[in-house]
Amino acid sequence: MKLGLSTYSLSKAMASGEMTVLDAMDWMKQQGARHVEIVPHGFSLEDHSSLVDEIKGKAEELGLEISNYAIGANFIGLDEAGYRNEIERVMRHVDIAHRLGAGRMRHDVASRPKHETDIHRFEADLPLIVSACRQIADYAKQYGIITSVENHGYYVQASDRIQRLLYLVDRDNFKTTLDIGNFWCVDEDPVQAVEKNLPYASMIHWKDFYLRPRHQDPGEGWFQTLSGNFLRGSIFGHGDLDVRTILKIIKDSGYDGFISIEFEGMEDCRLGSKISMDNARRIWEEV
Repeated sequence: MKLGLSTYSLSKAMASGEMTVLDAMDWMKQQGARHVEIVPHGFSLEDHSSLVDEIKGKAEELGLEISNYAIGANFIGLDEAGYRNEIERVMRHVDIAHRLGAGRMRHDVASRPKHETDIHRFEADLPLIVSACRQIADYAKQYGIITSVENHGYYVQASDRIQRLLYLVDRDNFKTTLDIGNFWCVDEDPVQAVEKNLPYASMIHWKDFYLRPRHQDPGEGWFQTLSGNFLRGSIFGHGDLDVRTILKIIKDSGYDGFISIEFEGMEDCRLGSKISMDNARRIWEEV
């Protein structure tokens, strides 16, 4: 198990100016991280070529492998020129991933408002999504990069929709970044969903959530699932997700790849990330 941290986990500290992404990498190493996942949230790499080189150099200095580079993307709701531009933009990010030395890159594929996330629209949008993912995976193959889709964003979040997309794209370097908590956003049982999609994972995100039913609005700080239940990010191991069962499934499968902690709770991001990493190691040893 190669445990590391997503820079997204420390995005609050970076947004406030308390940390740069390079500071964040120093901090991760001090916590025993074996790798770093680069998520340009609170900083940009598109027009900052020198920062790409600085991140790569810092990773080499610290002995931190850059496991993944993760960006947003949306290939639907665009005219022909916009669709082409979005594919080309993601391809430029593939170039950035290569310069970073990352062997994996996650890009989102589509987003719709909650009331437009039905299966009929999904099937209608699939041809555009599939074509874009194929082109990007084919482009990334020259660098030996595995591209992936995360179960993320309500529309392409359920395990069956992820598998449907993977099957249609049909590229050996197109997989899924498997987030163990995000299935709850579409009210799917995370234990079953992780077990279903684990064979297709290029890497795994560990996170935890507090969950409350739709008739018990907890107030500020929570967001709603597709069916109206309430979620709030928690320190890993503190929430309502059955992390012990999920980690045992992952461990028993023989998975030995990259695992990134994603902390998005209300606590201080450094405290939350540190306790999350400590809990992840402890629970992994116990299951």
